[in-house]
Amino acid sequence: MNHSETLRQVQQTERQQAARLSTQRGRVQVLNRIELQIGRHQRLLVLAATAILVAGSLVFLNQSHAAGTGVQLESPRIDQGNEKSLQRGAQAFVNYCMGCHSADYQRYSRLAQDAGLSEADVEDNLIFTTDDAGERTKVGNLMTNTMSVDYARQVFGVVPPNLALTARSRGVDWIYTYLKSYYVDPDRVGTGVNNLVFPDTAMPHVLWNLQGWQAPVYGEESHGTRPITGLELVEAGTMTEDEYDDLIADITNFMAYMADPIKLTRHRIGIFVMLFLFILLFIAYKLKKEYWKDVI
Repeated sequence: MNHSETLRQVQQTERQQAARLSTQRGRVQVLNRIELQIGRHQRLLVLAATAILVAGSLVFLNQSHAAGTGVQLESPRIDQGNEKSLQRGAQAFVNYCMGCHSADYQRYSRLAQDAGLSEADVEDNLIFTTDDAGERTKVGNLMTNTMSVDYARQVFGVVPPNLALTARSRGVDWIYTYLKSYYVDPDRVGTGVNNLVFPDTAMPHVLWNLQGWQAPVYGEESHGTRPITGLELVEAGTMTEDEYDDLIADITNFMAYMADPIKLTRHRIGIFVMLFLFILLFIAYKLKKEYWKDVI
């Protein structure tokens, strides 16, 4: 073998070693990129898990706070897709709640759209307020009342809260049970009533003529006090117990709708989002196998 052939073999060997080294470096780079992506995904999973735990804790704390009075909250059977229930709930809310409370994150026009009502229906049955100039509230306006802050504070001692988001902050079980838990309390000056769910509430029992009057049932004395163990009807209202339960379920349903009017749309879109994510997961799995086929 002459010198030139030996030189060619050496050069060929060096090129092969360089090619193998380049391939190994490429594999290392791919592995590094994959590890980086996995690290990012792990961090996202940790963040997602943390968010779920925090959200669950908040829900638990909220329920614990509501149940801290010793009252077992009842769950209403509500359905935001039930337009008739929303219509009944909206009418009762306007008639019995909006004299003092507002719901000024909700527009009448949006209510008409979601509850299957025409604008004429809303104007005739749900709008009874006027603006400062004395003109009737329009369908496109927010659901506000006409009680001034000063007058509300003078009458109730506090300003009645905006109820638009109460279903989010309190929960539908709390609202439903609260509206069922008024009882006669002679010690409450001004209103003469109290509430098991919200003791010493400043709100009078505006639905008393429908439900009637309830009196507390006391248990055995403990530590110098007799706890309230239940309520009994002592004076009937115009509705039976089942009729009243249906009414406040409709009110609760309407308040749940106000707190999240796009809920049904979000759930409908969510189905397609989940399908997209499953397809994306399949593509990502195939891509991962393609990346790793020369590594493993």
